[in-house]
Amino acid sequence: MVVFANIPTLAPRGMTAFIVETNASGFSRGPQYKKLGMHGATNAELIFDNVRVPASNRLGDEGKGMRICLATLDEGRLGIAAQSVGIGQAVLERAISYSKERKQFGNLISQNQAIQWMLVDMATKVEAARLLTYQAACLYDEGARVSKEAAMAKLYASEACLDIAIKGIQIFGGYGYMMDSPMQRYFRDAKLTQIYEGTSEVQRMVIARALLA
Repeated sequence: MVVFANIPTLAPRGMTAFIVETNASGFSRGPQYKKLGMHGATNAELIFDNVRVPASNRLGDEGKGMRICLATLDEGRLGIAAQSVGIGQAVLERAISYSKERKQFGNLISQNQAIQWMLVDMATKVEAARLLTYQAACLYDEGARVSKEAAMAKLYASEACLDIAIKGIQIFGGYGYMMDSPMQRYFRDAKLTQIYEGTSEVQRMVIARALLA
């Protein structure tokens, strides 16, 4: 795994990247963290007990770890934006299907204008998020610097994703709030997209710097 560690003699700019073999003596993992959502991705504390890493395992130059770290964020944010689009699309498809099956007062709920408008807003946000993500990904594939575009894609897609998930629960009604409903998982997973690879607040900072540069 890639580990970023500080070299005290280079402080305050001593962050350096190292490749650490997971079978190295002294390395171990703590218990897996219990998270609200994203249960398919495991996370745990990494424990280093006098782990020795040879200089040949250094990734890049000394003191360049922060640059390496930041260089990976644009790609990572594109990934989270795409993930957000996927969750939003899944919620939309489930909500449309359910609205065509669920009846209230003798009518399908898909016939209610309130439900239709929620579905319209959800679909529009999914497509807008998709296009922002595709645009940033296309520029990235062409070798362009996409810090602003990736931040915009992640910011919009993640916030749209959570809003779509909330609307999905609303369309499902009481069943949407039950743990055996698919909507509760989408809701729990959606929240993390606003947090990892930089919070929504951080994305706004990145975009603001680009706009005001």
